[in-house]
Amino acid sequence: MNLRRIGIGVALMAAVGFMFNLSSAASEAPTVGQTAPTFTLPSQDGSAVSLEQFRGKWVLLYFYPKDNTPGCTIEAHNFQRDLPKYESLNTVVLGVSLDSEDSHKSFCTKQGLTFKLLSDKEKEVTTKYGSLKSMLGIKMSARNTFLIDPDGKIAKVWLGVQPSSHSAEVLTDLAGREGKKL
Repeated sequence: MNLRRIGIGVALMAAVGFMFNLSSAASEAPTVGQTAPTFTLPSQDGSAVSLEQFRGKWVLLYFYPKDNTPGCTIEAHNFQRDLPKYESLNTVVLGVSLDSEDSHKSFCTKQGLTFKLLSDKEKEVTTKYGSLKSMLGIKMSARNTFLIDPDGKIAKVWLGVQPSSHSAEVLTDLAGREGKKL
């Protein structure tokens, strides 16, 4: 094998690695015990939603890549299915992606979602939570979840979650914290 072929192979591997870069942006995710970064974002119904309005409740803040994609739909359906359990545990569910309010509205209508989906078109909140990624040069939210306690502190962080089992995983953790059985 000649050096030219090796060089071309290395260059191709580097280009493919760059195109499929799924790493988070320079910002690091907040860690357990830190005060959760504050935010106010528009929801699918046009209302402004801020973290402060949920003081005294647990907040399940989940970031997801894109409305109406298979993994994101599965994850959202599972949160919707389990919404009564979250409510019984004094928990509000909030989803965040870079999609527009109109996209969220359509997604909620099509999928029967009743919890708030927040639009972070400016990428500020997604970045604050260390959840901005790039795939094929397109920016999107990474599939990360933050459990915020009633005092506004990060209680648990899940990075790179599996959509099909994530809601059950969160509920198990949350019920344990509340000393309750599901």
